[in-house]
Amino acid sequence: MSALLAEDDAALRAAIRDRVIAAGSSFYWAMRLLPPARRDAMFAVYAFCRVIDDIADSDDPSAAKLAALAEWRDEVATIFAFRPTRPLARVLAPVVAEYRLRQEDFLALIDGMEMDAREPIQAPSLATLDLYCDRVASAVGRLSVRIFGDASPAADRVAHSLGRALQLTNILRDLSEDAARGRLYLPREPLEQHGIADFAPERALAHPRVERVCAAVAAMAERHFADAEAAMAQCSRRAMRPAAVMAAVYRAALDRLRRRGWLRLDQPAAVPRPVKIWLALRHGLL
Repeated sequence: MSALLAEDDAALRAAIRDRVIAAGSSFYWAMRLLPPARRDAMFAVYAFCRVIDDIADSDDPSAAKLAALAEWRDEVATIFAFRPTRPLARVLAPVVAEYRLRQEDFLALIDGMEMDAREPIQAPSLATLDLYCDRVASAVGRLSVRIFGDASPAADRVAHSLGRALQLTNILRDLSEDAARGRLYLPREPLEQHGIADFAPERALAHPRVERVCAAVAAMAERHFADAEAAMAQCSRRAMRPAAVMAAVYRAALDRLRRRGWLRLDQPAAVPRPVKIWLALRHGLL
């Protein structure tokens, strides 16, 4: 690699760090626990996730979104063939090599974004919802635990369960925002069980029994949090510190959502920044 390319890549890595910091997300506070090299590796994976997520969430026609995601599918192939072309791919290539990340996990992420890009998801079956959560969240977890420093089967179980717990919490947090995009991720079976047959997002969320559906999804998330905690106990404690912080922050978010309820979606239930910092210290330094 030429000196110019190396300088360009260093500038891109700095830009990625700045973007993560500016976002002020729970992710940032968890990743601060990592040594600088592992932290930058996680930031590069985060940037990849943001790029493909932005494609799926854009206002472009479905065909354009799918074409753009297909280009990234091809770019992932260049990373694993040691011939990256895009700047972000050049930053990701040494991360993939250093931490032995798996191509299938990057492709699963793209598969998940394609589910959103084809048409707005509305009331998926429980099986489809689980597949979606695996692709868009647990796949990120499988990449992450390797960068954290644990590639054991137990670490993959953490990724499996914690990814689902975080994504289900996100779904409950973002009900209104997703409805504005024509999306309703609440699963079909509990909707039908509670007499909600109209899956148009705004009308489904206005149904008085939607609270029961949301409570069922929250219970699903809680079970995944518990399974993730059990799997973490079999992993390297040091390696799992960022995962423990993410679990603590999102569990706090789920608790706040439960206390607020599901019929006042305009009322915020975000975890305040000081609480995130406290949870990062509590769970990151144990």
